[in-house]
Amino acid sequence: MMKSMTAFGRAKREGAEKDVTVELRSVNSRFFDCTVKMPRAFACLEERIKNYIQKNAVSRAKVDVYITVAEHSAAGTVVSLDRGYAESYLKALYELRDTFGLPDDITAMSVARNSDLFTFARTEEDAEALWAELVPVLDEAIAGYVAMRTKEGQKAEADLKAKVELVRSFTDRVEAISKEDTVGYRDKLEARLRQILNDNSVQIDENRLLTECALWADKIAIDEELVRLRSHFGAFYDIAALPEPSGRKLDFLMQEMNRETNTIGSKANNARIARIVVDMKGELEKMREQIQNLE
Repeated sequence: MMKSMTAFGRAKREGAEKDVTVELRSVNSRFFDCTVKMPRAFACLEERIKNYIQKNAVSRAKVDVYITVAEHSAAGTVVSLDRGYAESYLKALYELRDTFGLPDDITAMSVARNSDLFTFARTEEDAEALWAELVPVLDEAIAGYVAMRTKEGQKAEADLKAKVELVRSFTDRVEAISKEDTVGYRDKLEARLRQILNDNSVQIDENRLLTECALWADKIAIDEELVRLRSHFGAFYDIAALPEPSGRKLDFLMQEMNRETNTIGSKANNARIARIVVDMKGELEKMREQIQNLE
C-alpha cells in the first residue's frame, strides 16, 4: 500500500482541568526522525510519544509533533530554583557589569527571564494521568494524519500507474523500431563490407562475412533490456499490492528501470529510438520524484 510521508493531523480536547492540543506534520526522509515540542513539565513523555507515533502513524518520515497543554490550575507541578546554576549565573552577570562598567539593572525579574534557572517536576502519577489524557487526543490527530497520508498515497499510486503504462507504450514503440532497425542495419553493414572488399579485390569469405555482420547486429540488439524492463513493470504492480510500505522497494526498482533505459539508449543506433528514450527518462524521473514522498 502506498502512503505519503507528507501529511498533517490535528486534534484538540478540552477538559475540566486542562486543554490538550496535538499537531503532527511530516515530510519525506530516509529514516524515522521525530521531534516533539511540548511543555517542559511533560518532557518525561517524549520518548513514549515518539515510539507511539512510529508504531501507529508512520515508520519513515521527518515528523514534527507539537503538543500544547493549557492547564486551568498548577496543581501537581512543582517549580524549584536551581541554586547552583543561579549562583554561577549571577556571578557571571556581576562580572559582566564590573568589567565593562555597565548600569546595574540586575533585578529578580530581569534574572528570572532565564528559564534555565528553574526546574519543573511532576509526580509519576501525574505523568501517567497526563498520558492517559493525551492518548485519545494523540489518537485523533494520528487518525487525521493517517487519513491524509492514505489519500495522498492513493493519488500518487494512480499517477505512478499511469506513468508506468506510458513508459510501457514507449517500450512497445522502441521494440517495433528496433526489430526493423536490426535487420536493416545488418543488411546495410553486409552491403558496405561487400563493397569495400570488392573495391580492394579481396576474396569474400561468405561464412566470415555473415558471422561478422551477425556479431555487429547483435551489439545493437536491445531484446534483453526490453525483456528486463517489462519484468520491472510487472514488479511495480506486485510491490504496489503489498500491504507494507513500498517506498524503498519502488525507489530501488526505479534505479533498475533507469539502468535498462540508459542501456537501450546507448546501444540503439537510431535517432527515433533516441528521442523515445529521452521521453522515457523524463517520465521515469517524474516517477522517481513522486516515489521519494512515499513511505
